[in-house]
Amino acid sequence: MSLTIHVQRESFDIADEIAALTAGRSDIGAVVTFTGLCRDEAGRLAALELEHYAGMAEAELRRVAEEARQRWSLQGLTIIHRFGMVAPGETIVLVATASVHRGAAFAAAEFLMDYLKTRAPFWKREHLADGRTGDWVEAAAHDDVAAARWRTI
Repeated sequence: MSLTIHVQRESFDIADEIAALTAGRSDIGAVVTFTGLCRDEAGRLAALELEHYAGMAEAELRRVAEEARQRWSLQGLTIIHRFGMVAPGETIVLVATASVHRGAAFAAAEFLMDYLKTRAPFWKREHLADGRTGDWVEAAAHDDVAAARWRTI
Protein backbone atom coordinates (compact mmCIF):
# COMPACT_ATOMS: atom_id res chain seq x y z
CA MET A 1 0.00 0.00 0.00
CA SER A 2 1.31 3.44 -0.86
CA LEU A 3 1.18 5.92 2.00
CA THR A 4 1.79 9.67 1.71
CA ILE A 5 1.61 12.01 4.68
CA HIS A 6 2.54 15.68 4.52
CA VAL A 7 2.20 18.43 7.10
CA GLN A 8 3.04 21.59 5.21
CA ARG A 9 2.58 25.34 5.11
CA GLU A 10 1.92 25.59 1.37
CA SER A 11 -1.29 24.71 -0.45
CA PHE A 12 -1.63 21.59 -2.58
CA ASP A 13 -3.20 20.59 -5.88
CA ILE A 14 -5.88 17.94 -5.40
CA ALA A 15 -5.65 16.60 -8.95
CA ASP A 16 -1.87 16.22 -8.65
CA GLU A 17 -2.27 14.30 -5.39
CA ILE A 18 -4.84 11.92 -6.90
CA ALA A 19 -2.58 11.39 -9.92
CA ALA A 20 0.34 10.55 -7.63
CA LEU A 21 -1.81 8.15 -5.60
CA THR A 22 -2.97 6.23 -8.68
CA ALA A 23 0.10 6.50 -10.95
CA GLY A 24 0.94 3.17 -12.56
CA ARG A 25 -1.79 1.35 -10.63
CA SER A 26 -4.39 -0.79 -12.40
CA ASP A 27 -5.57 -2.50 -9.20
CA ILE A 28 -7.40 0.57 -7.88
CA GLY A 29 -11.12 0.65 -8.53
CA ALA A 30 -12.07 3.56 -6.26
CA VAL A 31 -10.54 6.77 -4.99
CA VAL A 32 -12.42 8.77 -2.38
CA THR A 33 -11.26 12.26 -1.46
CA PHE A 34 -12.22 14.77 1.16
CA THR A 35 -10.93 18.31 0.95
CA GLY A 36 -11.44 20.66 3.89
CA LEU A 37 -11.56 24.38 3.16
CA CYS A 38 -11.33 27.42 5.41
CA ARG A 39 -14.73 29.15 5.72
CA ASP A 40 -15.16 32.89 6.22
CA GLU A 41 -17.88 32.34 8.84
CA ALA A 42 -20.27 34.79 7.16
CA GLY A 43 -17.52 37.40 6.69
CA ARG A 44 -16.41 37.28 10.34
CA LEU A 45 -13.14 35.41 9.71
CA ALA A 46 -10.04 36.85 8.02
CA ALA A 47 -7.88 33.75 8.49
CA LEU A 48 -7.46 30.58 10.47
CA GLU A 49 -4.13 29.95 12.18
CA LEU A 50 -3.17 26.28 12.39
CA GLU A 51 -0.43 25.13 14.75
CA HIS A 52 1.11 21.70 15.34
CA TYR A 53 4.09 20.01 16.96
CA ALA A 54 6.48 19.14 14.13
CA GLY A 55 7.42 15.49 14.17
CA MET A 56 4.65 14.56 16.59
CA ALA A 57 1.88 15.49 14.15
CA GLU A 58 3.40 13.44 11.32
CA ALA A 59 3.95 10.43 13.61
CA GLU A 60 0.38 10.59 14.86
CA LEU A 61 -0.99 10.83 11.30
CA ARG A 62 1.08 7.77 10.36
CA ARG A 63 -0.30 5.91 13.36
CA VAL A 64 -3.93 6.60 12.43
CA ALA A 65 -3.19 5.83 8.76
CA GLU A 66 -1.87 2.44 9.86
CA GLU A 67 -5.06 1.88 11.86
CA ALA A 68 -7.12 2.63 8.73
CA ARG A 69 -4.96 0.23 6.72
CA GLN A 70 -5.58 -2.52 9.28
CA ARG A 71 -9.35 -1.93 9.28
CA TRP A 72 -9.88 -1.71 5.51
CA SER A 73 -8.26 -3.17 2.43
CA LEU A 74 -6.60 -0.12 0.90
CA GLN A 75 -4.27 0.19 -2.08
CA GLY A 76 -3.15 3.68 -1.08
CA LEU A 77 -3.71 6.59 1.25
CA THR A 78 -2.77 10.27 1.24
CA ILE A 79 -3.15 12.74 4.10
CA ILE A 80 -2.08 16.35 3.72
CA HIS A 81 -2.68 18.85 6.52
CA ARG A 82 -1.60 22.47 6.35
CA PHE A 83 -0.30 24.69 9.13
CA GLY A 84 0.23 28.45 9.36
CA MET A 85 -2.23 31.11 8.30
CA VAL A 86 -4.98 29.89 5.97
CA ALA A 87 -7.36 32.38 4.35
CA PRO A 88 -11.03 31.70 3.66
CA GLY A 89 -11.44 29.63 0.50
CA GLU A 90 -8.03 27.99 0.83
CA THR A 91 -7.49 24.28 1.41
CA ILE A 92 -6.68 23.01 4.89
CA VAL A 93 -6.71 19.24 4.57
CA LEU A 94 -6.86 16.46 2.02
CA VAL A 95 -7.64 12.82 2.71
CA ALA A 96 -7.53 10.48 -0.28
CA THR A 97 -8.10 6.74 0.01
CA ALA A 98 -7.72 4.19 -2.77
CA SER A 99 -9.08 0.65 -2.78
CA VAL A 100 -10.28 -2.08 -5.08
CA HIS A 101 -13.92 -1.29 -4.19
CA ARG A 102 -15.59 1.93 -3.08
CA GLY A 103 -16.85 0.72 0.31
CA ALA A 104 -13.41 0.47 1.87
CA ALA A 105 -12.33 3.80 0.37
CA PHE A 106 -15.42 5.63 1.67
CA ALA A 107 -15.22 4.11 5.16
CA ALA A 108 -11.49 4.75 5.53
CA ALA A 109 -11.82 8.37 4.37
CA GLU A 110 -14.65 9.03 6.81
CA PHE A 111 -12.75 7.37 9.67
CA LEU A 112 -9.65 9.46 8.95
CA MET A 113 -11.58 12.74 8.78
CA ASP A 114 -13.42 11.98 12.02
CA TYR A 115 -10.03 11.42 13.63
CA LEU A 116 -8.55 14.62 12.15
CA LYS A 117 -11.50 16.70 13.39
CA THR A 118 -11.30 15.45 16.97
CA ARG A 119 -7.94 13.97 17.97
CA ALA A 120 -5.19 15.04 15.57
CA PRO A 121 -2.49 17.23 17.16
CA PHE A 122 -3.44 20.47 15.40
CA TRP A 123 -4.76 23.62 17.01
CA LYS A 124 -6.83 26.30 15.27
CA ARG A 125 -7.18 29.94 16.23
CA GLU A 126 -9.43 32.43 14.52
CA HIS A 127 -8.15 35.75 13.21
CA LEU A 128 -11.16 37.99 12.80
CA ALA A 129 -12.00 40.40 9.98
CA ASP A 130 -12.13 43.28 12.47
CA GLY A 131 -8.43 42.75 13.28
CA ARG A 132 -8.87 40.97 16.61
CA THR A 133 -7.36 37.58 17.36
CA GLY A 134 -10.12 35.18 18.32
CA ASP A 135 -10.19 32.11 20.48
CA TRP A 136 -8.70 28.69 19.94
CA VAL A 137 -11.33 26.52 18.25
CA GLU A 138 -12.61 23.47 20.14
CA ALA A 139 -13.84 20.31 18.46
CA ALA A 140 -17.61 20.48 17.93
CA ALA A 141 -19.84 18.10 19.85
CA HIS A 142 -21.18 16.58 16.62
CA ASP A 143 -17.59 15.81 15.57
CA ASP A 144 -17.02 13.95 18.84
CA VAL A 145 -20.21 11.94 18.27
CA ALA A 146 -19.11 11.05 14.73
CA ALA A 147 -15.68 9.92 15.94
CA ALA A 148 -17.10 7.86 18.83
CA ARG A 149 -18.80 5.38 16.48
CA TRP A 150 -15.42 4.06 15.28
CA ARG A 151 -14.68 2.70 18.76
CA THR A 152 -17.44 0.14 18.29
CA ILE A 153 -16.90 -0.69 14.62
